[in-house]
Amino acid sequence: MTTAERQRNAQELIRPQLPAELTNRGKCPFDPATGLTELSEHGRIHRIEHNGDTVWLVTGHDEARAVLAAPQMSSDRINSPRARALISPELHAEMFPPERQAGSFIFMDAPEHTRYRRLLTGQFTVRRMRDLTPRVHEIVTSQLDAMIEKGPPADLVHDFALPVPSLVICELLGVDYGDRDEFQRRTSKLLSLNTTVDEQIKNTTELRKFMHGLVRAKRQNPGDDLLSGLVRDTDLNDNELTGIANLLLIAGHETTANMLALGTFALLEHPDQFARLRDNPELTENAVEELLRYLSIISSGVSRHATEDVVIGGATIRAGETVVVSVPAVNRDDTQYDDPHALLVDRPRGHHVAFGHGIHQCLGQQLARVEMAVGFTELLRRLPALKLAVPADEVPLRTDMSIYGVHRLPVTW
Repeated sequence: MTTAERQRNAQELIRPQLPAELTNRGKCPFDPATGLTELSEHGRIHRIEHNGDTVWLVTGHDEARAVLAAPQMSSDRINSPRARALISPELHAEMFPPERQAGSFIFMDAPEHTRYRRLLTGQFTVRRMRDLTPRVHEIVTSQLDAMIEKGPPADLVHDFALPVPSLVICELLGVDYGDRDEFQRRTSKLLSLNTTVDEQIKNTTELRKFMHGLVRAKRQNPGDDLLSGLVRDTDLNDNELTGIANLLLIAGHETTANMLALGTFALLEHPDQFARLRDNPELTENAVEELLRYLSIISSGVSRHATEDVVIGGATIRAGETVVVSVPAVNRDDTQYDDPHALLVDRPRGHHVAFGHGIHQCLGQQLARVEMAVGFTELLRRLPALKLAVPADEVPLRTDMSIYGVHRLPVTW
């Protein structure tokens, strides 16, 4: 296998490739690809042939929930028939050694997934996350104080959107915030669509090494953080704890950071909605749900493969076939939402799939909601005249990343 084939096949495994017209965003940075919107008008589940491969693409809301809830749909893309077909046993062993798979429960099915999920569920209850609200408020206020004191213009990503969730997840896990450059840099590499296989392996190894050292430190000197609690109260081994901590650390800052930045960008580009939310902070919880629905930053979709033949939305998906739930399309389903392409901060809360659905629904969704609610409320309260410092078309978009958003958001006030 050539280097190019090795790279292409590994990338295909990580995120099944779709035609460019179904993935490349158009003129509006907040809308799904034009081709994806047009495809959605002709059905709700689609058989896509691309580069000699077949993928089922789901664009309907009910069909997406059915896929994500079906026990015949596996999340284990690492050991799927597709993985075995795409990459050699040698490359598979290099990319996914057993110690690296340990604890990575988002790529597991029941009962393995259930065991890990049960251990963590008690740490992420709605009540506990709401109890964190005062501390989140302190962190948000501190970041805004520093940004305002420095004066405009500012990069909202660097000065606010990234540090807020990073500080929160560091405190929750017991990670030294001084180490943030280490994990943020490696996380960015892991989420880049342009990172080579060898770079992926290197960054994964280094990030695990960093977290493994933290796990050992918690065993010797536990604190009152979540990771110490798992060390103290479970029989998880160091590899499992390292895998879990890595997942929580990466998911705990990347997704929320991009929602805060892209959400602010969307509000600034919809000044009527910005003003309505600024003047009516009681709408914040609705606005958070609407921004999650409207933006859908998991733009590449959620992948599953069938372990046996299953019928979804009238389509028979055969065992071994790959299904991609297109989150941006599903969250704009016009049978589920009135005027789905409009951003309406007072829209009644609906059943979007921004956090997924079924047993793999995002574990930290309540924490993300708290961070966004406090973040948007205080940002608009403290900076009611916030505006872009550059033309909108000069804001650099994260089209090169698996988590969509903006690389920078220059603002002034």
